[in-house]
Amino acid sequence: MLPVVLGYRLESMIAALSKVIKRMHYPLGVMLTCVRWYVAYPLSLRHLEEMMAERGVFVDHATVHRWAIKIVPVLATVFRRRKRPVGKSWRMDETYIKVHGQWKYLYRAVDREGETIDFLLRAKRDCAAARRFLEQAIALHGEPEKITIDKSGANTAAIESYNADHRTDIELRRCKYQQYRRARSSGGQTNRPATARIQGLSLCTHPHNWHRNDAHDPQGAARW
Repeated sequence: MLPVVLGYRLESMIAALSKVIKRMHYPLGVMLTCVRWYVAYPLSLRHLEEMMAERGVFVDHATVHRWAIKIVPVLATVFRRRKRPVGKSWRMDETYIKVHGQWKYLYRAVDREGETIDFLLRAKRDCAAARRFLEQAIALHGEPEKITIDKSGANTAAIESYNADHRTDIELRRCKYQQYRRARSSGGQTNRPATARIQGLSLCTHPHNWHRNDAHDPQGAARW
């Protein structure tokens, strides 16, 4: 029986991965196991090298990184196509994380039940970045009826400009403690590096040593 990787059976992945793995000489199960551990847990590549050696699989940490660079974007595309429907009431915000020593902005949204809607890693916090995230989420799930945000001026401007351009009437609600409420709705898992690593690898970055620090804003006041 094939193992389950990130909630999906391997049979549904083989067709999508066939082009990127044809020159790789390790079994697909081994490669997907390493990639899953890398994106789901705060493990370094050398940790994975040691863990696999303990299981009788000898693979260099640089090889694991090449697997992640090639496989993660394909898996992200497959997961998006198979994503479950989400509710029409969204909670949207952004946080700051370090990617290879540089501060980046991770835009994210969940619905009322805590189901992940989408995420996007950007270099800046401004209206353009917030608008791109909003349009990406809407393209995937359709327009929500209501979006709850904190007092972010960039998110406010993005939603208002979207309503004006598309003649929609998405209700905008502001909540000072939106960050705390979102953390509760996602089961307290906002510190996990999985979504950020997936997005970072899709952009071909090197996401070692992810850090989140809500008290630090590398850009200062948002521009919009």
